[in-house]
Amino acid sequence: MCALCAREGADYKERANSFKHTASMTGISVHQVSNDRLVRGWLIAVAALIAAMVLVGGATRLTESGLSIVEWKPVTGALPPLSRAQWSEAFEAYKTIPQYRQLNAGMSLDEFKTIFWWEWSHRLLGRFIGIAYLVPFLWFLWRGVLGSELRRRLWLILGLGALQGAVGWWMVASGLSQRVEVSQYRLATHLMLALAIFAAVVWTLRRLGERPPATSSSRLKVTAIALLALTFVQLYLGALVAGLRAGKIYNTWPGIDGALIPSAARLFFETPWWRNLFENTLTVQFEHRMVAYALFVTAILHAVDAVRSHADRSIINGALWLAGGVILQATLGVLTLLNQVPIDLALAHQAVAIAVLTFAVLQAERLADRRAQPQQVGQPAAQSG
Repeated sequence: MCALCAREGADYKERANSFKHTASMTGISVHQVSNDRLVRGWLIAVAALIAAMVLVGGATRLTESGLSIVEWKPVTGALPPLSRAQWSEAFEAYKTIPQYRQLNAGMSLDEFKTIFWWEWSHRLLGRFIGIAYLVPFLWFLWRGVLGSELRRRLWLILGLGALQGAVGWWMVASGLSQRVEVSQYRLATHLMLALAIFAAVVWTLRRLGERPPATSSSRLKVTAIALLALTFVQLYLGALVAGLRAGKIYNTWPGIDGALIPSAARLFFETPWWRNLFENTLTVQFEHRMVAYALFVTAILHAVDAVRSHADRSIINGALWLAGGVILQATLGVLTLLNQVPIDLALAHQAVAIAVLTFAVLQAERLADRRAQPQQVGQPAAQSG
């Protein structure tokens, strides 16, 4: 997220200087410049909060804390237990689910509090993000400073955020009756929706205001889109790996299960065959490795192509940042696997994954077709005219 702030900060300074010059030439008011700055700051803060939310969610998963709160109380659940009686009540509720009986039987109240605080913090941060998004958004709407295209995009992001809360409970509910953990399908859905919201915020942030189109080849545009798509596929497979705890087995590299490519009999022993792609721990980890290699090679080729084709400086820099992020992410992935997923390495791996997604979104947006009108931030309605 610091990478996003740094990149956006540099871009913002350049645009601000250009905008000030344009303002002096066209008579654009100081209010419009101020509104532009406020909207940008708000969206950067929201993106940072979502990134933090994803990391806290990862820690919640790694510490097996996600099922410690067995009820969904969107309003009253914001308050944690405040007395010993309330703590006992929450603990007794946890004792009724299979995870406690099969994995944590005999857990003390203090041990329960540790996992409770992780899940409660995750949910509280989700509530805070909702408020941090909704309140400024309504204020900007009331002031009338958002252009029509920007309003539509921000309404869509708000709707996805509301859906995310329901998906989160849908995920938790999958582990309360017949399982000792949440469904890997629902975990992956929850994570991917969070990352889609994050990507939408970053894309919207980049689309604010006027910016001349960058000159580049069609090949660079195609590979930028491919890198963004591969990044999302890789993040989905990473969620399946986490949901199945597949990173705690086959802890060798570059070989897996005794070979570079496992036998088909081991990769596809479940029926129907497609279930192996989502439920067979060997197959899921193998997929995660293969897509990582594809992402690695594509990122390197994209960077080399950008340099050799003498693309705009912003495109070259974006390609190099993306390639560097992918290289670091691959390195952390191997170290995390070889060390059987220690929490510090696992969270570092996840944090760099968010950075890679940020770079991929920025590069794809930078190379995207800009024939559509930019999403404008304007003057307050009361002051327009």
